[in-house]
Amino acid sequence: MAAVEEKVSPHIVLFPFLAHGHVPAFLRLADLLRARRPGLEVTLVSTPRILGTLSLPPSSSSPPLRLHALPFSPADHGLPPGADSLADIQVHQFITFFQASESLRPAFEEFLSGITSSRSPVCVVSDAFFGWTADVARARGTSHAVFLPGGAFGNAVFFSVWEHLPHARTAADEFPLLPDFPGVVLHRTQIPRYMLPATGADPWSAFFRRVAASCRDTGALLVNTVRELEPSGLDMLRRSFGVQTWPIGPVLAPPALSDDDAGIIQWLDTHPPRSVLYVSFGSQNSINAGQMRVLARGLEASGRPFLWALRPPLGFDAKGGAFRAEWLPAGFEERAARAGTGMLVRGWAPQVRVLSHPCTGAFLTHCGWNSVLESLSRGVPLLGWPLGAEQFFNAKLVVEEWGVCVEVARGNMESSAVGEEEVAEAVRSVMGETEKGGEMRRKAAAIARAMADAWEESGGSAAECLEGFLRSVETSVR
Repeated sequence: MAAVEEKVSPHIVLFPFLAHGHVPAFLRLADLLRARRPGLEVTLVSTPRILGTLSLPPSSSSPPLRLHALPFSPADHGLPPGADSLADIQVHQFITFFQASESLRPAFEEFLSGITSSRSPVCVVSDAFFGWTADVARARGTSHAVFLPGGAFGNAVFFSVWEHLPHARTAADEFPLLPDFPGVVLHRTQIPRYMLPATGADPWSAFFRRVAASCRDTGALLVNTVRELEPSGLDMLRRSFGVQTWPIGPVLAPPALSDDDAGIIQWLDTHPPRSVLYVSFGSQNSINAGQMRVLARGLEASGRPFLWALRPPLGFDAKGGAFRAEWLPAGFEERAARAGTGMLVRGWAPQVRVLSHPCTGAFLTHCGWNSVLESLSRGVPLLGWPLGAEQFFNAKLVVEEWGVCVEVARGNMESSAVGEEEVAEAVRSVMGETEKGGEMRRKAAAIARAMADAWEESGGSAAECLEGFLRSVETSVR
């Protein structure tokens, strides 16, 4: 009798980019993979400093998630020592950081060589910004996929703009995104500040064109979106990159519990349902000081309670000491605290717990994709203030297609000024008992249901796509 060939499971290597918005999505992906394939070996690769900040919850999965550190010295590239994440630097240093991140390649090649010599076949799942790992994987005979923690439409437009620079071909404020997607019309205020002067021969263009080329060189794209919510965006990605696309979203981390959150949750508990506006521009974004004062006055004028996760304004070191009083209107924080109408949190706030709280009625956000998903998965509508990267295109999607967002402002003060009454009116229109507010809440609730349905074991599109991806990997390594 012929011997039965033993099935060997692949070893999956996850390599997120060095940014706070990317690492948690990869950690959650690791959980999803291991839950679907008990016994699957998964290794998360990053720098020692980033791995040292991870707090991994106890897991019933076996074997445990492995961590592998790659040496990284930011100071060797003209960056501050210890700047292992985009959150540690200013926007003007981003391109230096992107280029420095490519120095991880030799250490990653050495790591992959070591594990591919073992019996288990390997599949590398990298961030798009580490798309060069496709070449490394191919050289060692392993399969490769790119995981996009962002959405389909936002990424498709973002990379198309970098490749074609449509804003550099015209003096008009509005222009079609030719030649890929002629139906998409952009405004100059939707082009990130560092993208506006790009010529195609500059370091920014070179980096992102390398990233786009790598996305065409991979075997598959995993996308943090829902098939039913972004059919046209997924079609754009498929047409642009020409590879198999698996929408496996929403990939969301569970709420993190901390005793430090008690005061915030207690303050939220004192307010009626849907009455509080949550304000946050993410872990590595901020508005400038003038906008910060305008926003503060607009929040007061709206008459709505607010919880504001506050970072130093644009151009100031987020870790550089005390918050300055002149960044806010005189007496603003004291008035809000005295009346119980506003709470300012310096730095980080427990965002998922805040958005899950019944008193949270809307979220004023930079439209980073994690924030969009975290809010809408809980049926909380949005006020958009995109600041950079694909956030402008995420905002376009949730305003124009999904109808769950009112855009307050764009970018910096030079490209998009906003007044306090505009802020106040936007808050009132979303949170008030108005026809518009009611419609936005109904649409947000419908999106929340679609996101939950995507992970239903019986017929959920995300569950089916993740299973399809795993089967394709297992087939390719037999």
